[in-house]
Amino acid sequence: MNNSAEVAKNLLQIKAIKLSPQSPFTWASGIQSPIYCDNRIVLSHPDIRDFVKFCLVEGSKTFSPFNAIAGVATAGIAHGILLADALGLPFSYVRSEAKGHGRKNQIEGEISGEEKILIVEDLISTGGSSLRVVDILREKGCEVIGVLAIFSYGFESAIQAFLEANCPLHTLTNYDVLIEEALKSHYISAADLQQLLSWRKMVGVA
Repeated sequence: MNNSAEVAKNLLQIKAIKLSPQSPFTWASGIQSPIYCDNRIVLSHPDIRDFVKFCLVEGSKTFSPFNAIAGVATAGIAHGILLADALGLPFSYVRSEAKGHGRKNQIEGEISGEEKILIVEDLISTGGSSLRVVDILREKGCEVIGVLAIFSYGFESAIQAFLEANCPLHTLTNYDVLIEEALKSHYISAADLQQLLSWRKMVGVA
């Protein structure tokens, strides 16, 4: 089994990703979804956390040389720290908006603006939060090498958004691999599979 399939299998095993075609979840956006993903659950499972860290290190090799890591607040922070620690690189994280108190930072950690920086995110849906961080770091003067994430829904709109932003994206696993593993393990039925594929196509072009 390749790393992508193994990551998907592990996320299903620990219920970091749940599939429920018959009783959809409601996202914060109001979208009715047959899938819910919370990769922060990985942090509570040391063996799987170590495997994900290994995969993040391997995934980072798909990018050209970089000398710093930035996490997308808040869910990308912990996974970004894991990678930065494994590689011995500086780490910072970026908020979607500056704090309204204290030093009113939007970037936490030291950024000179001369870094070649890899952004780490836990999940890519529309790509909006990650690409906002890309813009913030570019405005600071950094060269953004790309975005590395654990999982992507593979929405066509998100793929197009990253292309338009000229920002490479790599994920450890994705929706297609996940539902294939779910079908193999009898987590879902063949009928569920068609429903899951239809949902992704419908939402992904919005």
